[in-house]
Amino acid sequence: MADFSNENVVRKLEELSQRYDELERSLSDPEVFSDPERVRELSVKRSGIADIVERYRRYRSLAEQIEEDERIVAESDDPELRGLAQEELEGLKPEAEGLLEAITHELVTADDRAVGSVILEVRAAAGGAEAAIWAGELLAMYQQYADRHGWQHETLSFSPSDQGGVREAIANVSGPGVWQGLGYEGGVHCVKRVPETESQGRIHTSTATVAVMPEPEAVSVDIPDEDVETHVTTAQGPGGQNVNKVASAVHMVHKPTGIEVRMQESKSQHQNRDRAWRLLKARVHDAYERERAQERADQRGKMIGSGGRSERIRTYRFKDNMVVDHRLGRSFNLEPILAGDLDDVVEALVAQDRANRLAAM
Repeated sequence: MADFSNENVVRKLEELSQRYDELERSLSDPEVFSDPERVRELSVKRSGIADIVERYRRYRSLAEQIEEDERIVAESDDPELRGLAQEELEGLKPEAEGLLEAITHELVTADDRAVGSVILEVRAAAGGAEAAIWAGELLAMYQQYADRHGWQHETLSFSPSDQGGVREAIANVSGPGVWQGLGYEGGVHCVKRVPETESQGRIHTSTATVAVMPEPEAVSVDIPDEDVETHVTTAQGPGGQNVNKVASAVHMVHKPTGIEVRMQESKSQHQNRDRAWRLLKARVHDAYERERAQERADQRGKMIGSGGRSERIRTYRFKDNMVVDHRLGRSFNLEPILAGDLDDVVEALVAQDRANRLAAM
């Protein structure tokens, strides 16, 4: 009775089922069990696909039972046995159909839910000092959103503005569902309001850019050492308390793409090197993924856009106490969103994204 007519769907479900078994085996490995960080990482990945795998296996079991009952109804000479099989079919078929619909809907976002760590970058853009203040408010919004979901967040780099707010901040956010929750935030966030420094009461428009990249596993991004040029210098500018004292700031350049990373937040060269390497891998991975996505007319991009930093995705209108998400064409209450309650917006984006992906399958 298996009704998966799309071979790609079947293959993907089988891959997820096998991946789940692999994760189970890894989590039972004593060497893995002795590494809390690895256990957490694998547990997040397992929980991200557990529900769809369970439903898929239940569907397969139902499909086998339905096929057996249909065979009995068609071939058995025993009227009582045929009646029992027919009665069972009346209960099994609706359950199987419901599971099939749920599985298909969840399949298109299964990979998103399995990503348990992202790099979040927030930068002030147009608007001078007000843009920096706005970038700081966005960063606080995401921190509160992460706290609501129990996600861990670690600041990798923070460059404050002299007038308040932040010029640039880079953070790592990790936990179950973090990519699905934050993956739609990439783009330009506009704010329309009267700045505190505005004496005439005029409304100004300022912008900040947000980039969100899944943090790839070490095995998923192969960056040869010879492709990376590394410089170690003394820290410069704000945050560089050890200027001209200790060579701890790390500057990395990925030569094939020209992508650059600078990290000086810590006084420890080792910590800065580790953070710079993580950020470089994420940016290189993101660049390659965007290139591949462009080549295959990325289905996600059809809904949420490229996620690029030049694309306006949302406007926050303080006078109207309103947030407009331009991809959805819908408005939301401003105060809850700034307090980190992004669930309604994210759920709407996920639903629209899922519908577009399903239409493309």
